Amino acid sequence: MDTQDTQRERELSAPEIPAETEEGSAALGAVVYFSSASENTSRFIKNCHLEKQGINVYRIPLRPKEPALNVDEPYILVVPTYGGGNPKKAVPVQVKKFLNDPANRAGIQGVIASGNTNFGEAFCAAGDMISAKCKVPFMYYFELMGTQQDREKVTRGVVDFFTRRKTAQANTAQS
Repeated sequence: MDTQDTQRERELSAPEIPAETEEGSAALGAVVYFSSASENTSRFIKNCHLEKQGINVYRIPLRPKEPALNVDEPYILVVPTYGGGNPKKAVPVQVKKFLNDPANRAGIQGVIASGNTNFGEAFCAAGDMISAKCKVPFMYYFELMGTQQDREKVTRGVVDFFTRRKTAQANTAQS
């Protein structure tokens, strides 16, 4: 494993404010994801069962005619890598459009990327690009639909990330 792999395995860090559900009770956090017509990322997210852990889950629309997604709570972005190995095309257009909305961009806390090892150096390049552009941690990566171990690590990491965030916010409020 090279240093880039080691960096992506680093522990998730804690930010500040908990999200709220529509009912008004505090949700633990949120995940926003994009999935192409292959549905690989969608299946990965569904198999993480994040909703059962108190994590809100939102999907960036695939088709341009679908209503735009607006997220007003802190979230972790899960994104596939496009471009067939061309890093300039790594971030899906739909994700660029979503992040170009200042309100959506303000909520991103970190990024998780999927990719295909056949892309070589461009494997999970979307995560690297979004991390650098949005100045957030690249938290994890997985290949295609991921493995059971990937799903467990992502679920545990997302829950831990937002739990620490909520704890930090509670400690700040008590100070």
